Amino acid sequence: MNQILVTEKIYVTPELKRKKKVYKSLFILSVFLIVSLFSVYIYAEYDRSKQEGISNDILSFLTKEDDTTISSYDNALVVKITQEMELSEEDTEIGNETSQLRMATATSTYVAPNGKKYDTIGIVRIPKIKVNYPILAQTTNVELMKIAPYKFWGANPNEVGNLCIIGHNYRRKGVFFSDVPSLVVGDIVEIQDLSQRIIQYEVYDIHTVDPNDRSDTTQYTNGKKEVTLITCTDDSKNRVIVKCTEKK
Repeated sequence: MNQILVTEKIYVTPELKRKKKVYKSLFILSVFLIVSLFSVYIYAEYDRSKQEGISNDILSFLTKEDDTTISSYDNALVVKITQEMELSEEDTEIGNETSQLRMATATSTYVAPNGKKYDTIGIVRIPKIKVNYPILAQTTNVELMKIAPYKFWGANPNEVGNLCIIGHNYRRKGVFFSDVPSLVVGDIVEIQDLSQRIIQYEVYDIHTVDPNDRSDTTQYTNGKKEVTLITCTDDSKNRVIVKCTEKK
């Protein structure tokens, strides 16, 4: 019996004990990493759901055909027209890029229950990929960019020029502009402005560019109404550009 016990003590060597400690540490670390990753995923889902809820609230606000929204649009439109008249005295080339980009943008402000304000300019719909989001006014606020697509540059919705809209690619089907790269020539994009007017635009070109390439945001459209959708490639290294023109 004693010999057996001695044999067992000899078998449990310091090296084996060290390995057991290492394995135990690795197991604990693995569990910690799994729990951490799961927690991050849960939080990301919660945050995405929260942002989606705000986006839907803004969408409901914009689709209400009430006097407040229309009145807000009319007032902003007066400002825009006034600025165009002032610019035309300075710029002899009517409708040039500088004049168009300096125009005031008509916005409608949604005030959330928590008091936060969201300036919007319309709604973008893409039936094929089930996109239906408000369009936020130009912003550099990273948190706002998580709420909905936003105006990056250009003309006001449904006006002559090139309305450039940016939306995140979350690489998840049905979220934001994740499915925009799957569009093809001939697909339809709908833009609803603040006067409830809806115009259909037809995709005529899709290509990928370097992030620093701004050539597709030009406002020279030969008097046409155009929309440019912008999102990232799946690897986030380049930008997918979808060019659309008013459907006749």
